[in-house]
Amino acid sequence: MSNPIISELEKRYTVKHYDASKRISQADLEVIYEAIRLSPSSINSQPWKFIVIESDEAKQRFHDTFANKFQFNQKHAKAASHTILFAQKKQYTRDDYAKVIDADIKIGRTKAENKEQAFGAFGFVDMNTDENGINAPWTKAQTYIALGNAMTVLARMGIDSTPMEGIDHELISELFPELEGYQCDVALAMGYHDAAEDYNAALPKSRLALEDILTVL
Repeated sequence: MSNPIISELEKRYTVKHYDASKRISQADLEVIYEAIRLSPSSINSQPWKFIVIESDEAKQRFHDTFANKFQFNQKHAKAASHTILFAQKKQYTRDDYAKVIDADIKIGRTKAENKEQAFGAFGFVDMNTDENGINAPWTKAQTYIALGNAMTVLARMGIDSTPMEGIDHELISELFPELEGYQCDVALAMGYHDAAEDYNAALPKSRLALEDILTVL
């Protein structure tokens, strides 16, 4: 198929070794951050927080989160240009959604007199909240939409990435107090691969055939 989007996605792969000497430009970072902010979510809930690992101090902290397990991902902590922690609110509440509605009122999307009516959409949250007020599985699903959006944007920009579910969310919560109230189950390393060391770069892309996964009715 001849299409620039498909060509860019065909080139995308999960990087196994980064070139630590190459960094993402600030201009490109600003595009990435704005693209993540614009990610969709159920009822526009936006139940997420994104922590960017950029400084040497933060990279060391992230490196230290692999002390107990998933050491195979530890090499990305310092070699990648940047890493983003994708975290979801563990208890998304009516107060959290009120911030979204208030923002909508401010830009004129929702009329102030319709604020209570706008809370009707919060029923989707109630449906996914347990007796202890936990709705993390639902907020996690929303956060993965942002993750997928970020990887697509990076592919279009020619920037490499590595999604990492192999992280210790308990130790990350301990070493990154900035995550208070949120849980990080996945991180995205970003940068540029090491042409000499990244064996995955030369391997053919592996995907099932379209007819095996797609049914048109």
